[in-house]
Amino acid sequence: MAIPEVGVLVEFDSAWGRNLLRGVASFADKFGPWNLLIDPHHNPANRTIPPAWRADGLIARISTPLQFQRLVTSGVPVVDVGDSYVGAEETDSVVTDFHAWAHSAIEHFRSKGFESFAYFAPPSRDYSNYRGKVFASLLEQQGLACAQYRPGYRVGRQISPEEYRRRVTRWLSQLETPVAVLTSDAVQGKSLVEVGVLAGLAIPDDVAVLAGDSDDLLCEVCSPPLSSIEVASHRIGFEAARRLAARLRGEAPTAAAVLVEPLRVHSRQSSDVLAIDDPMVVRALRFMQQHACRGIGVAEVLEATPVTRRQLERSFKKKLGRLPAEELRRLRLERGRQLLIETELSIDQVAEAAGYAGATQFGTAFRSKYGATPLQFRRHAQPHG
Repeated sequence: MAIPEVGVLVEFDSAWGRNLLRGVASFADKFGPWNLLIDPHHNPANRTIPPAWRADGLIARISTPLQFQRLVTSGVPVVDVGDSYVGAEETDSVVTDFHAWAHSAIEHFRSKGFESFAYFAPPSRDYSNYRGKVFASLLEQQGLACAQYRPGYRVGRQISPEEYRRRVTRWLSQLETPVAVLTSDAVQGKSLVEVGVLAGLAIPDDVAVLAGDSDDLLCEVCSPPLSSIEVASHRIGFEAARRLAARLRGEAPTAAAVLVEPLRVHSRQSSDVLAIDDPMVVRALRFMQQHACRGIGVAEVLEATPVTRRQLERSFKKKLGRLPAEELRRLRLERGRQLLIETELSIDQVAEAAGYAGATQFGTAFRSKYGATPLQFRRHAQPHG
């Protein structure tokens, strides 16, 4: 039986594309063999099938109508990993769950006390408007507004670096500070930070920035270092390969997209600020951040913050939208989630490091928050498929 030839048409100059390819390769290694066809020098704006390929199936990030038409009429199964054509009948879709993506951004910003929000995504073929609409919609459901960058030109128009800076600087000057800005991806996040710094804005005190995906190199060389949402691109690649394997067996495309939740928010200096004008709440939050994983309770927070429990709860509810006990639980679960992704510690060890009395208590709280046991989450999140 011939080994399937599978083409992967995504950009490889980004961490997202490289990790997605690793996910495809991981599936092929476990359930193949497949011969993976890639063209690292292929023009990402075109992303059509190179003439030399004889692909039996394709995994592609479709971004233009012409590309969509060419791929779906190629005569081979196509799995789309972009967010511009989600739900198209002719293809399968495996994409980031942008409701979970937006929710993680809002939770990150709200935990720091922000009440002013914005979304930055200059016109580009690298992403659709959908993710920004979801972010704005979820904020609206909480009674919060979202300022969106709308420069007034279409995708594909070239403007000079000077004109770009003028437009972005003008937009930033119109925002109510302190403001929390989510960007479409790490490239736009780094660009926004650079323009903000040149405009004399303090990052993160005036403008806190969170990138919508994670490219470690870009995020770390940004000044200040850029916070980011770690999307599960390895998992997207693995699940896209799973769907393509089903198509190669003769199954029809599925109507519903496969949605993959992001892994976590990687907090760096660009959003490391507390945008809260209540010194008592700030003091309590700092204490919680330092000691939450030592198993403290609200009583210990009150010892470090000389106010009554009722005052503290009322102030937390007003500034953060949750109670002190809920903030302690959030901090512990975030720490546990981080350790499940980054380490090979046992569940008992993770529970202890996150400040829980044992694995059972941790597991109950974790499942209530994330809808999966710690072990299920680890299997899903770590890049071994």
